[in-house]
Amino acid sequence: MTARIGVVTFPGSLDDRDTQRAIRVAGAEPVALWHKDKDLKQVDAVVLCGGFSYGDYLRAGAIARFSPVMEPLLEQAKAGLPVLGICNGFQILTEAHLLPGTMLRNDHLHFICRDQKLRVENAETSWTTDYTAGQEIHIPLKNNDGQYVADAYTLDQLEAEGRVAFRYLDFNPNGSQRDIAGVSNAAGNVVGLMPHPEHAVEQLIGTGRTDGLPFFTSILKKLVNA
Repeated sequence: MTARIGVVTFPGSLDDRDTQRAIRVAGAEPVALWHKDKDLKQVDAVVLCGGFSYGDYLRAGAIARFSPVMEPLLEQAKAGLPVLGICNGFQILTEAHLLPGTMLRNDHLHFICRDQKLRVENAETSWTTDYTAGQEIHIPLKNNDGQYVADAYTLDQLEAEGRVAFRYLDFNPNGSQRDIAGVSNAAGNVVGLMPHPEHAVEQLIGTGRTDGLPFFTSILKKLVNA
């Protein structure tokens, strides 16, 4: 049976079609979910894609966190449903307290778009098992509110528990504390990151590499072997 991975579209989402394509390239079935949906259509995993949900009013992700679709997502994520938040999706996950910390405006106060070098710090989450710890990858990055911040206790806890999933290398593009590019929850089923792996699944687009594809093959293997 083909794994079904939901992709939520909010008003202002930009990368839902790209994310659906990445899922299809990996061999799974993408399922479109609308922000007003009150159920998740029995999907096996969910991706919150990038964009500017609700225009990023108040704070990035602050309004989307209260969309009807988030109620079943919160409940099921806490019960083990794999959830990936990309860029705006990461911001939504922090606003919903599925992931710790929060996102502030880039420290240089400008939107940034570039190919970004990352180091994989945790290759044991539901979304990263096709990587190896310490692997260096290149993933496109585009954000305005990408500065990851948390109090010192939370940062120390994330480090001690191995929950920093990705770290920026060579250049910190937004001032994120400890060069953190992505984190996971304690169970490893919820992961958020600012760079866009869905833009690096085919050699003809994005970085010209396929460094983002393992996100989607990782979850596919986990679901097939579950």
